[in-house]
Amino acid sequence: MTDPALTRLNSVLAIAQRGSFRAAATELGMSTTALSNMIARLERELGVRLFNRTTRSVALTDAGLTFVEQVGPALRTIHDAMEGVRSQQQTPSGTLRINAFASAAREIFAPLLLEYMRCYPRVHVDLVTEGRLVDIVANGFDFGVRSRNLVPTDMIAIPLGPSRRHVVVATSAYIANNGRPDVPADLLRHSCIRIRLPDGGLYRWRFERDGEPVHIDVTGPITLDEASLARMAVLADVGIGYFMESDVQQELEDGRLLRLLTEWTPALPPVCLYYPHRKNSPAAVRAFIDLARKMAG
Repeated sequence: MTDPALTRLNSVLAIAQRGSFRAAATELGMSTTALSNMIARLERELGVRLFNRTTRSVALTDAGLTFVEQVGPALRTIHDAMEGVRSQQQTPSGTLRINAFASAAREIFAPLLLEYMRCYPRVHVDLVTEGRLVDIVANGFDFGVRSRNLVPTDMIAIPLGPSRRHVVVATSAYIANNGRPDVPADLLRHSCIRIRLPDGGLYRWRFERDGEPVHIDVTGPITLDEASLARMAVLADVGIGYFMESDVQQELEDGRLLRLLTEWTPALPPVCLYYPHRKNSPAAVRAFIDLARKMAG
């Protein structure tokens, strides 16, 4: 959106939805300072504060809440009208915004996103990865990518590939020195790579056998929140790791990592691309849906 007035209105809604200038600035593709200055100018023009700001939080004032309630529907009508015009495009162009779990994004990156970019070079793909489940419509995304069981019921979903699974892995050197766990509870006697969740909590490794779930709060010498770093730690014989199978597929195939507790890690729902029903979709959105359906077979 290049019109300055609409940009300012979009910015107010983004801050209200995100509750943070920094998060809204990231979503809008601008610096936090530029966004803050833009809102300050708007507030001066209106003669009223729209947001109460502290060092820890941002909240709408009463005037801001009234402003958002009145402007929001009108702005959505404007965006719908613009989408209706864009839907008449023959050649996909513009920006495609996608929100996904990081692991899901890695799974679809090469077969779907890179292929789409090769086919439609006039489209800019804006991919946001985060651990929390967001409302893609309220946050201005065209698509979401999540496990099928996490897709909202009012969305259209396209499964992308087969079922997935978690894997527990270690190097042969680690197993030679420390032994092999036979059941999940054995992990409590091993060094494990701990996983930090986006909310700061620690992930309990999840297992299942014969329909009975088991959660293990492992211990180990390091806690990480990024899969590639965890993979490096496991390959360096630091300990046992817990991953999505796709994140360590190559290492499993070439023998650098060995599977453990395979009977305790059943299949999971597949990854799905999902999106809201629209009367008029831009050409870029239609093309992405078509390519996703081809990938799904």
